[in-house]
Amino acid sequence: MSAVNSPNAGPLSPVSGTQAAPSFLASLRRVLQENIRDYAMFIALFLIMAFFTYTTNGLFLSSRNIANLLNQTGYIAVLAVGMTLVIIIRQIDLSVGFLSGFLGALAAIAMAKYGLPVWLVIPMVLVLGAIAGLITAYPIARLGIPSFVASLAGWLIYRGLLLVVLAGTGTVIIADEIFNAIGNGYLPDFLPIAPGVHTITILLGVLAIIFYIWSEFSNRGKKQAYNFEVLPMNLFVLKLVFVTAILAGITWILAGYNGLSWTVVIMLIVVGVYHFITTQTVLGRHIYAVGGNPEAAELSGINVRRIIFIVFASMGFLASLSGILFASRLRSATPTAGTLFELDAIAAAYIGGVSAAGGVGTIIGSLIGALVYTSLTNGMNLMQMDIAYQYVIRGAVLAIAVIFDVMTRNRAK
Repeated sequence: MSAVNSPNAGPLSPVSGTQAAPSFLASLRRVLQENIRDYAMFIALFLIMAFFTYTTNGLFLSSRNIANLLNQTGYIAVLAVGMTLVIIIRQIDLSVGFLSGFLGALAAIAMAKYGLPVWLVIPMVLVLGAIAGLITAYPIARLGIPSFVASLAGWLIYRGLLLVVLAGTGTVIIADEIFNAIGNGYLPDFLPIAPGVHTITILLGVLAIIFYIWSEFSNRGKKQAYNFEVLPMNLFVLKLVFVTAILAGITWILAGYNGLSWTVVIMLIVVGVYHFITTQTVLGRHIYAVGGNPEAAELSGINVRRIIFIVFASMGFLASLSGILFASRLRSATPTAGTLFELDAIAAAYIGGVSAAGGVGTIIGSLIGALVYTSLTNGMNLMQMDIAYQYVIRGAVLAIAVIFDVMTRNRAK
């Protein structure tokens, strides 16, 4: 961030000999240049949404489509959060796509065939996901096998297991209403005030805005107390106004169509918990230290193997949650569930600013990356674009994201 008392804040005043304050545009330009990695994804998301809103005559920003877009983002964003930590520690996990599909199928079979209650099935599947992550981590942490090879083996194994458990039955229909509500249900409105407006969503949006403003002022005060760099006040206010307007706009759009879905609530909880872990805990600092330099982290007393096990167990846990969200959304388990999920998660993480070299990336960034990725898909579908061209464009966006990462790292050096 730009410093308030930066030595390059502006030229000397010819009258007083003191340093003149830079112009607003000059300050804005400098802040954007110095923090281009942080702001690029937000700019990209804004431009993509503006483009598709124009090309679809406003259909893209309709309440129904935005609600559908966020529900589509849910299972990808959950996977992207876990993949972010995996890439930060310089690893990769290709097994999570079909692991997600396999565990979603197990949940469906447990309820449809064996009649197990949903309150037992969900914790059981989540635990199995964490165990699967530990199994993937073992050859990586203990035997030194490259994560690409170890997770590719898992990709093949879980693909086969998915076909085995669904053999003879094909698609398994899920009839449990509570389970299906996870992917298709919405928060109930306990305080209906106006027809067509979801009051609970409005209240939650207002609380989110208040919390955001409070946290920004709190963080600014803490930085100033230790003489850390902060944004100039005019840019700080502009940032608050801009983000507040976005939150208010999204809240109003969602309130016009059933409000917040349970999928979005779960996604936001996952993002919030992992954001706290990575920014406010010792574990989070150790994860970034391992990603920055594993050898130096080991020498400083960090158990690198333990971090690998924790990160992959977390990845397996989130893969199982993603499988639950996807199966619930479809109300069924299918043999194709999980196909390309791992690539979607990797793409969302890279688009969100995670560095291919490890040690760099944020949970919020990966959420924005997932929104960019699904917005592209959603917008192109609304434009009825051929699927072949959709793959080309999505691949080009991913390539641009990686090239951007390399260029910004080289500039920093």
